[in-house]
Amino acid sequence: MGIANNLLQIKSTLPEHVTLVAVSKTKPVSDLMEAYEAGQRIFGENKIQEMAEKWQQMPKDIQWHMIGHVQTNKVKFMAPFVSLIHGVDSLKLLQEINKQALKNNRIIDCLLQIYIAEEETKFGLDEEELASLLSSSEFHEMKNIRIVGLMGMATFTDNKDQIKKEFLHLKTIFNKTKEPKTENCQLETISMGMSGDYQLAIECGSTMVRIGSSIFGGRN
Repeated sequence: MGIANNLLQIKSTLPEHVTLVAVSKTKPVSDLMEAYEAGQRIFGENKIQEMAEKWQQMPKDIQWHMIGHVQTNKVKFMAPFVSLIHGVDSLKLLQEINKQALKNNRIIDCLLQIYIAEEETKFGLDEEELASLLSSSEFHEMKNIRIVGLMGMATFTDNKDQIKKEFLHLKTIFNKTKEPKTENCQLETISMGMSGDYQLAIECGSTMVRIGSSIFGGRN
């Protein structure tokens, strides 16, 4: 019963306006079902193939979030069912999601990934790239995607001040970008914070946290 207990414990600490994405990558379906039985309906995966296999095997009221870096050639495999794609960091990727969503007669929700860390390895758009993407004519022509928020990953460090600075930077960008709302862009969600720093992220304005190891235990 460890997974269910961990999940309920974390949920009891989250404010009502914060959505919990249970990061279930590499975990077997039996573990996910334990969380499902305890009431969890949103799961985050970072490999499209693994997510598609779990989607086929599990109850259909689950929302599947793609939280990993997305390769354009794999979008078609998740387009029929994915609920939210977290790490969208280019116009090219957005166009592919739009194309595959159209084929499936769906509108797919996306978060734009903003680069806030001081590490070279993290993906994302900077503030200027974000502004030019959202104001481009190509973006306004896309009818089958909806940008519902921004996400960012802080530097992997124990320095809480630095992490806080990066989270607040994302919140500032979000506040600047929130208006005007258009048909395919309605920013409501700020996704930041993981097992180690989600409480700090919530203090800094996060409305969606991605928690894996604190629910499912460490990964091999």
